Amino acid sequence: MSGTDGGRRAYLGSYTSAGGRGITTAAVDPDTGALTVLGHTDAVADPSYLALGPGAGMLYAVSETEDGRAAALSLADPDRPVPAGPAVSVGGAGPTHLTCAAGQLITANYTSGSVSCLPLRPDGALGAQPAVLPHEGSGPVRERQEGPHAHAVVADASWRWLLAVDLGADAVWVYRLDHAGAAPRHHARTPLRPGSGPRHLAFHPRGDRAYVINELDSTVTCCRWDRETGTLEPAGTVGTLPADAGGAGDTGGGAKENYPSELVISADGRWAWAANRGHDSIAVLALDPDGEGMEPVTTVPCGGHWPRDLALDPAGRRLYAANERSGDVTWFDLDPDTGVPHRAGSVGVPAATCVVFG
Repeated sequence: MSGTDGGRRAYLGSYTSAGGRGITTAAVDPDTGALTVLGHTDAVADPSYLALGPGAGMLYAVSETEDGRAAALSLADPDRPVPAGPAVSVGGAGPTHLTCAAGQLITANYTSGSVSCLPLRPDGALGAQPAVLPHEGSGPVRERQEGPHAHAVVADASWRWLLAVDLGADAVWVYRLDHAGAAPRHHARTPLRPGSGPRHLAFHPRGDRAYVINELDSTVTCCRWDRETGTLEPAGTVGTLPADAGGAGDTGGGAKENYPSELVISADGRWAWAANRGHDSIAVLALDPDGEGMEPVTTVPCGGHWPRDLALDPAGRRLYAANERSGDVTWFDLDPDTGVPHRAGSVGVPAATCVVFG
């Protein structure tokens, strides 16, 4: 989405409870990728994750609070997001992620371990009666996996399926989307390695592979994805840390004080980048032509502390890291031949959590 000067805009989420400014709007320099802050709105408490609407003109945010809510903001003026009505309860606690699919806003509720679906009205505003889909299960890491903790919701490219990643249950739920307005229907549950703590998921651009980043054992799992049957099948796992980082080795097992957060895939399917919170690095993974094999290439410093989110610019030439604890968003130029990010600049964003390009 372009601003009043014709340039692209970025929207940056943050934790207001930790000193963040809510949702920050920034101009994106088309030549350098540099971000220039234009303004802020704290109309939503703890807007830790953002998503653009399916059409032009609407930005959505979770409110990651105990009485979890979601909010719609109008982008009639792209420089100044304005609430399109009050925030709406999602019927779950601690929503951490959201997506728009099948005419609904869908959230992953970490604390309550559920997925919520809010109808989208024709004008993009939110309906007020969520359908709540509870998860169940637990894992061996007792302090983090005493019960389900849904952490991300992602629709596949066919828009027939919704995948919900659950850190507490070491599993990915597959739901069938209903384009007639009903809530998604549970279809399958794919278990992942016990204690891995799956957090987020990204699809290969070809659509037949999905990559899950695992928060508790510092790994990435490649899964085969069959869009005809809605079947997810784990195929291989690699670590996100170098071999000398806490004894993690190739699979990342045993790594201490590192909690990967986000994974993004290049548009040509050659590279994946994973954020390491604690090691404070970005791991570069080379993907083989069939999208199944993964090879760690290197890690580079994330430019700050505790990278909670990664995002590619729309052209795929730059990578942005939202460094929560150092309070900045850092951007990198990407080497198209090696996939290695090279730091190009940063901007202060207290308690930064998310980067979305309009």
